[in-house]
Amino acid sequence: MLDDLKRDVWQANLDLVTHGLVTLTWGNASGLSEDREKVVIKPSGVPYDSLQPEHLVVVDLAGNVIEGSLRPSSDMPTHVLLYRHFDGIGGITHTHSCHATMFAQARLEIHPWGTTHADHFFGAVPVTRPLTQHEVEEAYEENTGRVIVERFRDLDPISRPAVLVAGHGPFTWGRSAADAVKNAVALEAVAEMAFGTQCLRSNPPPLEPYVLEKHYQRKHGPNAQYGQF
Repeated sequence: MLDDLKRDVWQANLDLVTHGLVTLTWGNASGLSEDREKVVIKPSGVPYDSLQPEHLVVVDLAGNVIEGSLRPSSDMPTHVLLYRHFDGIGGITHTHSCHATMFAQARLEIHPWGTTHADHFFGAVPVTRPLTQHEVEEAYEENTGRVIVERFRDLDPISRPAVLVAGHGPFTWGRSAADAVKNAVALEAVAEMAFGTQCLRSNPPPLEPYVLEKHYQRKHGPNAQYGQF
């Protein structure tokens, strides 16, 4: 079942390691089937150096395992909830990459100080509110997804394909698992740049809105000019 998607998600998980975004087994990637009814996700706690496509777990959008002998990632309820609420996404990653996690732990948004940020994220990368004690004790991973959805109530998840869960770490998403990995790489890069910028100047000026608009739209807008045609 879903052999091509399993291979894509397997490769996405390995790519998180290749890009230095995962320590030990602190991360996972998933992908959504074309019919938007099934999710392929990394199994819980399996080391990346022994991970194979056949180890991946298939679940439905209620979180029920429909194929696989291993337990899915403990973050699976977060993934499936985001797939149910964010139209147009087909892949999700979760990591504890160093600089993005610093911002999550500090409970600070990553502001667009420069054009590198604007090339990938149309505005600040938002941070969620902290989960309540009740939310942690009852359905913690599902409620993690709920606070992300809550934070995006008035935001576009397509133009800002990343979030920082307060006290926890980053999630990213995209059109596919590979696209979600790309956004995880970009997020860690801009987080490191933002950290350095704020070390050099505690209150740096924001990027001018018209520059933000230009850089985002030339890569992602309806008349995108970046790359080959």
